Amino acid sequence: MHILIYGIINSFALALMAIGFTLVYGISRLPNFAHGALYVVTGFLVWSFLHLLKVHYILAILLSLVIMAMVGAMIYRFILIRVRGMATSEIIASYALGLAILEALRWGGFKGMTYTLPVFIEGSINISGIPVDLQRIIVIGIGIIVVTFMWLFTHYNKIGLALRGMAQDEHAAIMLGIDSDWMAVIAMSLGSILAGLSSIVLLPLGNIVVEAGYNVLILSIAVCIVGGLGSWVGAVLAAFMIGFVQIITVAYIQSHFHMVVALLAIIITLIVKPSGLFGKQKELEERV
Repeated sequence: MHILIYGIINSFALALMAIGFTLVYGISRLPNFAHGALYVVTGFLVWSFLHLLKVHYILAILLSLVIMAMVGAMIYRFILIRVRGMATSEIIASYALGLAILEALRWGGFKGMTYTLPVFIEGSINISGIPVDLQRIIVIGIGIIVVTFMWLFTHYNKIGLALRGMAQDEHAAIMLGIDSDWMAVIAMSLGSILAGLSSIVLLPLGNIVVEAGYNVLILSIAVCIVGGLGSWVGAVLAAFMIGFVQIITVAYIQSHFHMVVALLAIIITLIVKPSGLFGKQKELEERV
């Protein structure tokens, strides 16, 4: 029961981390390797609003998410648009930007264990005799809300349908009058908001540290590769697969091997099924 409960919590946490990365790639085919940096920056923004400007927690969250939406849009407009279509350059540019942001935070003194966010609700509940923090229950609730919202948004909203059209067939969408660059801006803004939202929900369970940015990026990449790059359904399913394996590894081997699970998942997927569970890329044997 312990593995089941914490496996579900860990799976929703991974889904929250990765869905923004998947959204951006699925729509604009841009691998946003600054995703982890945006995750950490949001945490530091909320902390700064709370402790330096004495802003109310809810207002601090809203302001931080608005800022991240603008940051995501600017990243595309000023950097990624110039290298779009050049796969290697896209990766290098976005990763270099993320690296610069994270190391600038470290250089600026944002390091150590002194930076934390308050939990939304104090306390815990017992589920079949196993204590679970209410913040972890909130992780599950927010995860369900985000996944449901994304499905409804891309099926019943005009902008969401346009984004969905870009993800399915970019050339056909452009012929129908959909602006590819504008959709990429919206995707980057939404992806940045989702990265920020995941940090706001998950960082109260630990400390705000620069290293979290690198970990979140690795986990997001693992989830997206296993699920299939660009597939939201695949990302959610992969999050549950990796999430449960991580909890089993922590329970029966050692806790510091949980990142090894993510790296092994990437390697095995690329060897066995490079397109992932629901990816639309060609299989390895078709490209050889």
